[in-house]
Amino acid sequence: MPGELTYDYAVIRVVPRVERGEQVNVGIILSCPEAQFLDARIEVDDALLLALDPGIDLATVRQNLDVIPAVCRGGADGGPIGSLDPRARFRWLVSPRSTVIQPSPVHTGRTADPARCLEHLMARMVRRTADAGGTRRGR
Repeated sequence: MPGELTYDYAVIRVVPRVERGEQVNVGIILSCPEAQFLDARIEVDDALLLALDPGIDLATVRQNLDVIPAVCRGGADGGPIGSLDPRARFRWLVSPRSTVIQPSPVHTGRTADPARCLEHLMARMVRRTADAGGTRRGR
């Protein structure tokens, strides 16, 4: 479609017990260089994380997650990585890790409005509402 821009995104996941591989989607990082856009949204479901690991240190998890939007914004709040160009910051944020906070593989799409797309991805991939992921049926 005319006016659409290419973007890349990754889902940010918390893996409370890496050895078990269980994960909770907590955010999205979206990069659209053509629009000079790099941003992230983070929303943590404490109850869900505690259900997977009652001993998880939520304060430390939140503190580490708070770094992601700061790196996206750039500047001093983003630490040494914050001084890199936006594309380099995105690549650093989405590099694979074997830690409690992990990015998904990078996915690509097209949009005319990166900010709106970020909110759409949050609704679809992170928020736990009845209509976000389609209909679910019990057995």
